[in-house]
Amino acid sequence: MPAALSDIERRILEYMVAYLRRHTYQPSIREIGEEFGIKSTKTVSEFLQALSDKGYLERDPSRSRGVRILGVDLDPDAVSVPCFSAVPAPADSRTEDDGEEVLTLDRRLAGREGSYFVRGPSGLEGLGVREGDYLLVDPVQAEALSDGDLAAVRINGTRGFARFLRQGGVSMLQGPDFGETPVVVEDLSRVPIMGRVAALFRRMDAEAGAEVRTSGYEVLPLSH
Repeated sequence: MPAALSDIERRILEYMVAYLRRHTYQPSIREIGEEFGIKSTKTVSEFLQALSDKGYLERDPSRSRGVRILGVDLDPDAVSVPCFSAVPAPADSRTEDDGEEVLTLDRRLAGREGSYFVRGPSGLEGLGVREGDYLLVDPVQAEALSDGDLAAVRINGTRGFARFLRQGGVSMLQGPDFGETPVVVEDLSRVPIMGRVAALFRRMDAEAGAEVRTSGYEVLPLSH
């Protein structure tokens, strides 16, 4: 297993993977330096050598852009989605580097641009979610929510998941993070909606801590 990466090494590797997917070739040392505000090409080269020493890259110093990334699926039909252990801050105050890990999915499963995963929320059994599930959250506006949708929201400073309900023209949010009584929402536009759960990925075996592979998961429809 490759050695653990420092924060800057991880960010450089993720940048290189994303760049390669977009352009089909690697960024130059100078481009990497510009991306991370590193003026010295020697410093960038040292980071690349560290990634090579830890088993993430193969380098060919005789070639321009002579780097091969190891152990990463670079299929152009795949996309990287950030994953968090809890509902993250709103997108306008969050960067791609805030994710605690990155999962790779087929584009057809990855949701819309700006989507993210939340892994392993506990206490959501009443919402049909088990601890260890991966929830794929799509960014949507409040008016896009339908009765029964599971949404990522922030209420009174608390971020969590809640079921969106409409009853007799009244909008409500109900989830364990916000108490036992549904929260009546008079003006939904004033409630920060940070996304709607579009899919749930769940391992169907008992192998705890197994590596995430979408082929080892069942994609469950979120019934209302």
